Amino acid sequence: MEDILRDSAEKSARFAHHCLEDCPLCGGRRAISSFVDFEGKPMLWHNFGPLEGPGWASNSLGGAYELLLFFLSGEDYVFEKDALGLLHHSLNCGFIRGDGFIIPYRHLLRNELCLNFLGNDNWFAPGSMARVALQILWIEDILGEDLSHYALSCAQWIRDKVETAPNGWYPRRCRPDGGFYPFKAEERVEDPIREISGDGSHIPFLFAELTLRGIGDFRKEVEEKVELYINRGGFLGSLNHDTYDEEENVSIAVGFRMLLRAAQLLEREDIRDFAFELLRRLERFELKEDLNRCATAGLLYMEDSWTTCYLWENAEAALAYVEAWEVSGKRLYLEKARSILSACAKHHYGEYGFLTEGVDWQNSVGKEHHIGDEEFGDIKYTEPLLNNLHIIEPTVKLRRASK
Repeated sequence: MEDILRDSAEKSARFAHHCLEDCPLCGGRRAISSFVDFEGKPMLWHNFGPLEGPGWASNSLGGAYELLLFFLSGEDYVFEKDALGLLHHSLNCGFIRGDGFIIPYRHLLRNELCLNFLGNDNWFAPGSMARVALQILWIEDILGEDLSHYALSCAQWIRDKVETAPNGWYPRRCRPDGGFYPFKAEERVEDPIREISGDGSHIPFLFAELTLRGIGDFRKEVEEKVELYINRGGFLGSLNHDTYDEEENVSIAVGFRMLLRAAQLLEREDIRDFAFELLRRLERFELKEDLNRCATAGLLYMEDSWTTCYLWENAEAALAYVEAWEVSGKRLYLEKARSILSACAKHHYGEYGFLTEGVDWQNSVGKEHHIGDEEFGDIKYTEPLLNNLHIIEPTVKLRRASK
């Protein structure tokens, strides 16, 4: 089983390598596109197609982190070169402003920086920006280089500029100056989960990580928001920016991981206990058998309105389970992580190792977007540094835990 998971991670790393190029602007490495088909061809008809950068969909720093982890587990030096190139590009190609704000995307066709996945500057996602800053800290942990000032400056910008939502939680979206933006991503219609998105969990997650490292003091902010989070039973609305459910599997996984850091920082068992209560809510998304001739057994579907099993979210759930084992010592959590990753490993295609974006077992996106044009099946596109690559971290940590 461990060989299957290792081979799956290698395929994903090699597909990511296939989708990178040298950046003519900074000399680093960048994705040719944030949305490609199984051959690695950019899908420019999609919003993500002409984008690259550190943002949610394109994930250049997250990709660097995943590839560094894979290289350090004993793999080909090409992945270190790719990782360091992605890091150089993310830090030195205009995405990080002097005031700490991290611009998520560059539109490749227009050669313009932009604030969201629609390619405009109407709004940005503060939670997603906090996740990028977290990735900087995690890379620092591996390299031993001092990169923390980037994360600290970003956290200070969020603390000082982001207007809280009316309910006291972090807004799903903000205007460019940090003001509350109440609308959906695509249109000026009020977003029904504008105040309850799980993306906001990345902000106290970042604050806790910085404080635990002795880099700034955000203890007050963490305690205040975690109290609110627990009192409200969690903020679990769609973390993805183009869906609108009140509970999404990846929001649970990210919320759990955030609460573990907060419990460690604040030395509070009640927060840890709530985190494990929250984690149990992932079970309702589990698929126990193969459905509609799709290999779905062991995967988690995304949310009730959109039941596709997206693989980056499954990877985040697997990571949450590995961290649950690290805290509790219960091997049940390792088995849950192994089950998810083993299920993901069944969905690679092509000579380059492509890993599908998602298993569309109820035909949410249309059969024309499936491998082989099957009515129910794997989506024939992926985000090369997100859905394709995110399985590496839980795979590496699971293999370490199993030794």
